[in-house]
This record gives sequence, C-alpha cells and structure tokens, in this order.
Amino acid sequence: MSTPSTTLRELTGMPATPASLRDSALVMIDLQNTYTRGVMALENVEPAIDEAAALLDRARSAGIPIVHVQHDAGEGTPYDVRDDIGAIVDRVAARDGEHRIVKNFPNSFVGTDLAEYLRGAGVTNLVLAGFMSHMCVNSTARGAFSAGFAPSVVAGATATRALPGPDGTVSAASLQAASLAAISDMFGVVVPDNKGIPD
Repeated sequence: MSTPSTTLRELTGMPATPASLRDSALVMIDLQNTYTRGVMALENVEPAIDEAAALLDRARSAGIPIVHVQHDAGEGTPYDVRDDIGAIVDRVAARDGEHRIVKNFPNSFVGTDLAEYLRGAGVTNLVLAGFMSHMCVNSTARGAFSAGFAPSVVAGATATRALPGPDGTVSAASLQAASLAAISDMFGVVVPDNKGIPD
C-alpha cells in the first residue's frame, strides 16, 4: 500500500481544521426522499440522515444561518420537487426562517441566490451535509471554494451509491472515500461526523 502524499491544502498553508459552528452557516444539500428509496437509494442513507439531523439540531441551537437545497430535474423524475419523491426528508425539512433553494445543477451556487444569501448574512465558513458525495456535495464544495468561501464537509452526513466504471463496478464505499479525499485535498476540510465541527 502506498503512503499518502501531502495534500494541496497542507502545501499551500490552508487550514486543516474546520471553523467553529457558531462562525459558520449550515448548507443541507439535497436531503430528499429521492435518495431513500427506488432507483436512487443510497448506501448507508439512513445513518447519514441521522447524522445530518444531529448537525441540523446543533445549528438550530446555535442560531446560525441554515440553507436547505433541493434539486429539481422536472416532473416525473426522481427529483420532482412537486411530488413526495423530491421533497426533503421530513426529519430534516426546513422550518420557518430557514433559507430554501431549488437548484438545477450539481453545484448549489449555479443559478441560485446561495452566494448572495451567504454574503448578506456575513458568512464565509460553511458546513456541508447531504447527497450525493461524489456529485452535488463535491460540486458544491468546489463551487464554495472557488467563490471565496471556506467549506467543511461532515462525512457521516453524506452518502453515495455504486457506479459503473471502466473496469467494473465502483463500490459506494470506494466512491465515497475517493470523493471525500478529493475535497480534502484542496477544496475543504472533511470531518468524520458532526462532533468534528467545534461549537
């Protein structure tokens, strides 16, 4: 087994630890029924939702800005926000006063008011949770970094699914690990669970 190389974050002197929760905003990405059943059901989705719910409870207690993101791919798709399949899972659904965004691209910043909202709230540090690790979480972390924000990702509050690859199936566990490693190389800090984000 090869020894991991130094991350680009380390080489360029970026922080290796997350900002405190009280100095951040929470961005909940696509925690939709889409991923709990049917063709898009994710591996380990229920434990990830449990972890996201614990993180959301902490964010609400801290009184920080909270953003709920939903992906919409149109009527009749697994991402139909007009139908129950595309709704946010009840136990992590938005409450009054929490910002809501509907997006059409993997990067939650594209075609939405996310950056404007966060800047208006005076927030630079972000805590990300949601689905899928390799797609919208990864894309949003990169988008946040490129827009001047400092994202941290709670690994236990994310999940993905197995995918076909050029040499056979890529397991969900392998894709999850690779996706989070790619984020932590440059774009953000990755912590194992919500306890990794200090108060």
